[in-house]
Amino acid sequence: MALPSDPRVVRRIVRYYLRYDRDNPFIFISAMLAFLGIAAGVMVLMIAMGIMNGTQKEFEKKLFVMNYPLTVVSFGKGVRRSTMEKIEKALPDVKVSPFYTTQVIVKYSDAIDGGLLYGVDFRKEAAINSVFAKAYDANESYGTFDLIAGDDLARTLGAGIGDKITLYFSQQQAVGFGSMPLQKRFLLTGTFDSGLKAYDKAILYTGLKAFQKILKKDPDRFDGLHLYTDRPMKLIDHVKALLPDDADVEGWWQQNGNFFSAMQMEKKALFLVLLLIILVASLNIISSLLMTVMSRRKEIALLRTLGATRREIRQIFFRLGLLIGSAGIVAGALLGFLGIWILTHFDIITLPADVYGTSRLPVDLLPGDFFMILAGTAFIVLLSALYPARKAASTDPLKVLRNE
Repeated sequence: MALPSDPRVVRRIVRYYLRYDRDNPFIFISAMLAFLGIAAGVMVLMIAMGIMNGTQKEFEKKLFVMNYPLTVVSFGKGVRRSTMEKIEKALPDVKVSPFYTTQVIVKYSDAIDGGLLYGVDFRKEAAINSVFAKAYDANESYGTFDLIAGDDLARTLGAGIGDKITLYFSQQQAVGFGSMPLQKRFLLTGTFDSGLKAYDKAILYTGLKAFQKILKKDPDRFDGLHLYTDRPMKLIDHVKALLPDDADVEGWWQQNGNFFSAMQMEKKALFLVLLLIILVASLNIISSLLMTVMSRRKEIALLRTLGATRREIRQIFFRLGLLIGSAGIVAGALLGFLGIWILTHFDIITLPADVYGTSRLPVDLLPGDFFMILAGTAFIVLLSALYPARKAASTDPLKVLRNE
C-alpha cells in the first residue's frame, strides 16, 4: 500500500528526526552547534551593525555642530554682498551668515597657542550655530574687538572671561626700519563647548568689523557664506545656480566625504567578515543533515518502497535544515535586540568623551541593516539545506535494502 501524499506525514517525520537519538548522539549535538552558531552569528551581526551605525551618527552629529549644511566659497576676491542678498531674497527660508577667516597665534601671559579666527555677524551666526548661540548673549552689546573662544583654548591659555588676549596675524606691519607680525588685543567675552576638542582648542570668533579694521577687508566682500537649511541636498543645486562664476557651494557631506566613505567601507567589510560566522555555522547544518541521511538510509529506503516520492523525501530533509536555521535566526534576533537594549541602557562599555563626544557606546540598528542580516542569513540557510535534501532524495532503495 502506497504512503499517502500528506503534508502531515512529512511534518511527523521531521519532528521525529529532530528528537535526540541515543544511538547517534553526535547528530543531535551537530544540529545544536549549527543552531547556536547561527544564533551567535545573527546576534553579533546585529550588535556590530548597530554600533557602526550609532558611531557614524554620533560623528555626523558632532561634525555637523561646526560644519554648516552649505558653505559658499569664492575663487576670486571674495563673495559679494550682492550675492548674499540674492540668496536671501530667492531662498527666504535659508539662514545666511557671512564670515571672514584667518589663522592666528593666540597669546595670554606666557602661554601661546595657534587658532583659526572667524569674523562673523554674531546675531546671524547664533541663528545657525547652536554651539555659538550658547556663548552668545543677545541682550549684551558686543564691541568691535570682543572675542568668543573654545573653552579648551581658554583653559590652555589660562584665560577667563574679561581677560585681554593678544592675537598675532600672518600679515606684517612696518615698525621702524623693519616689520613684525600684525597684532591686536581682544577682550574674551565668552567661551563655547562643542564636545570636540579639535574645535574647542582651535576656533575663535570675533565680529566682521574687527577684520575690516585690522586686515582691511572689503565690507562688501566676504571670504564665504555659511548657509543653514533642513534640506541642503535638495537646495545645493538651487544655490549653485544663484552664484557667479568665481564662487561655488559645498555641502557638509562633501567636505567630510572621505571620512564617511571610509566608515561605509568599514561597515560593509565588517558585515561580510561577520557573515562568515553564519557561513561556518551553516556547514554544521550540512554535516548534521548528511549524517542524518547516512544513518537513516534504511528508513529512507523503506519510505520509498512504501510509496514516498523523491519530492517528499527532499521536503523532509529540506524542512529539517530550515527548522534548525530558522530557529537559530529567531534566537539570534532576540539575543541581538536584548544585547542592543543592554548596551543602550547600561554603561557596560564606556568611551573617552573627549575623543568620541560621548561616554556611552552609541548603538543604533537601522531597519534596513536588520532585514539585510535576515536576508543574508536566510539565503545561507536555504543553500545549506538544499544539498543534503537532494542527497537524501537520490537514495536508491533497492541498493540500500540489498546491501542492508
